[in-house]
Amino acid sequence: MDVQPMLTRDLVLRVCANSTEFAAAWTDDGRKVVAPFLAPRDTALIDAVVRGAAAMGVERLLVCRTRAEHAYEPVTDAPATTGGIVEVIRGWGEDPTDLVLAVEDLSAAVLVTADELTVAAGPDAFVRAVVGTDVPGVRAGFAEEAQDRRDPELMRSAQRYGCLEPGGRHARTSRAPGPDLAERLAERGRSLRENAPGTARTLRALRGTACWALLIVLGIAAVFAPGVSAAVPAAFGMLWLLVQLAVPARSRTVGFGTLVRIVPLGALVLWPVAFVQQTLGEALGPAAMDAGAGVYVAVYTEEIGKLVPLLVLWPVARRRLRRLAAVDYLLLGAASGAGFHLAEQGLAALASRGALVAGANHELFTLLPGWSRIVPDGPVFPGHAVLTALVTGAFGLAAVGRRSHGAWLWALPVLAAGTAAIVHTRYNAAAEGLAVDPFGLFLAALTGDGALVRWMLLAVLAAAVFLDYRLVRPTADTTPPLPGDEPLAGLTRAARGRQVRAGVRVPGDIAPVFRRAALAAIRLPVTLATGVAAMAHELGVQWRAARTGPSALFDSWRFLRHRRAHAMGAARAAGRPWRRYPSYSRLDAARRRLESGAPAAGAAAVVGTAAAAAAAVPAPPPIAAEPQGAAYALPVLRSALDTLANAPGAETAWALVGAAALLALAVGGWAVPWSPPAARTLLRSPGRAAMEIMGMAAPGQLAYAAAGLACLLVPRPRREHRPAPM
Repeated sequence: MDVQPMLTRDLVLRVCANSTEFAAAWTDDGRKVVAPFLAPRDTALIDAVVRGAAAMGVERLLVCRTRAEHAYEPVTDAPATTGGIVEVIRGWGEDPTDLVLAVEDLSAAVLVTADELTVAAGPDAFVRAVVGTDVPGVRAGFAEEAQDRRDPELMRSAQRYGCLEPGGRHARTSRAPGPDLAERLAERGRSLRENAPGTARTLRALRGTACWALLIVLGIAAVFAPGVSAAVPAAFGMLWLLVQLAVPARSRTVGFGTLVRIVPLGALVLWPVAFVQQTLGEALGPAAMDAGAGVYVAVYTEEIGKLVPLLVLWPVARRRLRRLAAVDYLLLGAASGAGFHLAEQGLAALASRGALVAGANHELFTLLPGWSRIVPDGPVFPGHAVLTALVTGAFGLAAVGRRSHGAWLWALPVLAAGTAAIVHTRYNAAAEGLAVDPFGLFLAALTGDGALVRWMLLAVLAAAVFLDYRLVRPTADTTPPLPGDEPLAGLTRAARGRQVRAGVRVPGDIAPVFRRAALAAIRLPVTLATGVAAMAHELGVQWRAARTGPSALFDSWRFLRHRRAHAMGAARAAGRPWRRYPSYSRLDAARRRLESGAPAAGAAAVVGTAAAAAAAVPAPPPIAAEPQGAAYALPVLRSALDTLANAPGAETAWALVGAAALLALAVGGWAVPWSPPAARTLLRSPGRAAMEIMGMAAPGQLAYAAAGLACLLVPRPRREHRPAPM
């Protein structure tokens, strides 16, 4: 039985607003990338459309005229070749006409008018194949051409597709919000690096010297204060946990230095949490606390208190927080929980004069260290960092993905918070020897008695990374492209072609819930394939930069992170005014430097994080209790204060100095270095090179220094020999 062909009016009504414009509802569906441009009517334009079809993995295109007099003509299903499309167009006659070429599922199309105006709309890969990789440049060029010609139709198209703000060149004020405190501080740092490089080198050298001095002080304190020496492994374990989470979080927009600076905030929040626990304990009474209420008080106050450092960042970096990626929430939560874990373990070690909480695991070859188990077959406590990261990661999935996937995502943070409370309660109850009701045991068994929580966190991390890459794909019209060719093009073409072929087979008259589920299952391979391709492309950019030298490698790390931050800001704004930081001009300049291999004269500044001060809490009365299995904030703080009160004065002083040095080391010296010394600088200006080495050789930057030295072993790219002009 033959299928009735689609009429022109059906296709045009779905895609176009009129014969020369796409419909706003169609372009907004799935947030398609739109690029208007001017092109002569020749086979080169048809070749570009064919390249777009190849990028979508399709072999045929729907072709029809868009004017009203052709509304009842059948749509031609033409092969996606230059000859096949030209043959269809020539069959219409010699008169110029408006036409549209669309893929089968109407996810991408090119509108060709009778004049030079042409509009490509669809996924980023389709539009880039048609107009070129620099989609923002094409849109800016079209806007400039429309203003120069003063053509009403071109001006209307430029404003319709967002190439020009309403009002054109007469708009003198920006609707974008102003900078926050973190951005102003970052701009001052950038201005200092560009306008006073000598002063910047001196300050970096002083910072590196201070960090090494703090490390020496920490080593001396570890000798004279047993509690400090026992807390150092916990600090390295938490640092290693952040590394394990930050490295696979390829879509993150927060720097590793920012994550380490959150750790002291998470550590300082233990004092307010202990104060709240003491207040609630006095309100409930000793009888209720002895009956097991203390377990629940400790669980809920600690799980809520570990989120406070993230709220402290709001007044300082509120613009930045609105542009966070989903995986950034997870990483910031992990850093806050790591600080709380470090403070709890450090105080427990101080109270026991050198012994950490029983069962705590901080070994090097450990997945997400910090977990503990009292008995071999008992419940597992995944660690404060893992539990907080699970809650904030689920919140990030909901906050970032709710517009594209629905409000049901808000159930994820509720489930994550319930999981954290159940696992924490189960472990604390087992440590105190208290019985748990059967329903609580059943819920804890669903998490493997806490053993599966770390794997749940890794699943949330993977989901957040792919969600971030999916959301930034439609921002190709405002984000500079990545240098170089996209790898894994065959994989992405195959995934998109499968999506087109499967999408047209989903009936439109079935129940909406089944249709959405079917379309989501069809889009999943495309999301995975494009996410993997984007990560491979970024790795390729880093590899090419490493072949140039350490400076180019560090610039590529900053450029990729800042580019993701810019794209995520555009994605989360969803058409609303937003703070474009870093600016497009700086990102594009950084991209051009990476493409040319030239050294950076001044890169975009990093959006820093905040610093906060914790309120002093009156010391509670000491009790003679040693922490054994569960380490609550209030008991370990009381025990630590009791130990300090009874210890010799020198040991107490060194313990306080060591704790201050440990927290101060996290403040500076963890960011990507700005000015690695070059070989010619070392030979010509030894003093300047020495200051640069001191500035980038802080303890937290040794890993970057090792990466820079590894660049020297990478083979350099061959330069083409060009004959001199005659």
